[in-house]
Amino acid sequence: MNLLDQLKKVTVVVADTGDFRLIKQYEPRDSTTNPTLIFKAASNPDYKLIIDKAVRDGKAEGPDHVLDLLAVGFGEEILKIVPGRVSTEVDARLSFDAQGSVEKARKLIGLYEKRGIPRERILIKLATTWEGVRAAEILEKERIHCNMTLLFSLIQAAACAEIGATLISPFVGRILDWHKAARKVDHIPPREDPGVESVRRIYGYYKRHGFDTEIMGASFRNTGEILELAGCDLLTISPELLEELRGAEGKLEVKLRPEEARKTPVERLRVDEKNFRWLLNEDAMATEKLAQGIRLFAADLAKLREMVEKML
Repeated sequence: MNLLDQLKKVTVVVADTGDFRLIKQYEPRDSTTNPTLIFKAASNPDYKLIIDKAVRDGKAEGPDHVLDLLAVGFGEEILKIVPGRVSTEVDARLSFDAQGSVEKARKLIGLYEKRGIPRERILIKLATTWEGVRAAEILEKERIHCNMTLLFSLIQAAACAEIGATLISPFVGRILDWHKAARKVDHIPPREDPGVESVRRIYGYYKRHGFDTEIMGASFRNTGEILELAGCDLLTISPELLEELRGAEGKLEVKLRPEEARKTPVERLRVDEKNFRWLLNEDAMATEKLAQGIRLFAADLAKLREMVEKML
């Protein structure tokens, strides 16, 4: 049995792509998208019909509405393939606007429901800013389930758990990128990978304190990181790394186990706005990567918007 098939037995495998034709090959349960992945997929001529439909249906209301239809259009096609859920991201420009994020999430869910897709199959992705957490608190009470993204620190994870967010996506590879640059090294072994260690720490914190929020490791740079997190609730993996795992043989070792994690000696953090902002500020890596991630998603959304405007 290859490593991918073994991994599926201990962890929910999620496809990290907007290219739904690739998703079919790996049979994941769920799929995630973001502005970068949608922009990449939308640039592929194979998906012209989805783009043309979004432009045709949304042109009367302008480019921002077309972008929403485009995100939902890709999500709809993905849900024809995966049996579980798809994650659809709120505009990154709303990352510091709690009410704006809530309104955008409600709109996206409404567009899905008009297509006959129940909200239980959608995860709304929100950046894990203080405002993003506040938006998720409101949305979860409306049965709009949230995937908290751009998450790099324990205080972000703790805040999401306290308000009952459905799922968090700690970014493993981007943490590794920061530490490699800071240490001026080209390689850090997966066992010592600071991104892997961050997820281990969050996993231990959640299991120790009995939180129901799911943990989905994300943003992987290599299969070594993935294998070090075997047993995590979910892992979202790019098609390239899924293919590498599918082609690899050997015995998979489960690294994360709930019963062991419950013994983690970690105190529950105080989560209020002052402490959240202070502890995030004290973590240079998390502060920088959160800001950079928001900028990058916003930039890719702007590229997508420019493409739509030309079509309009």
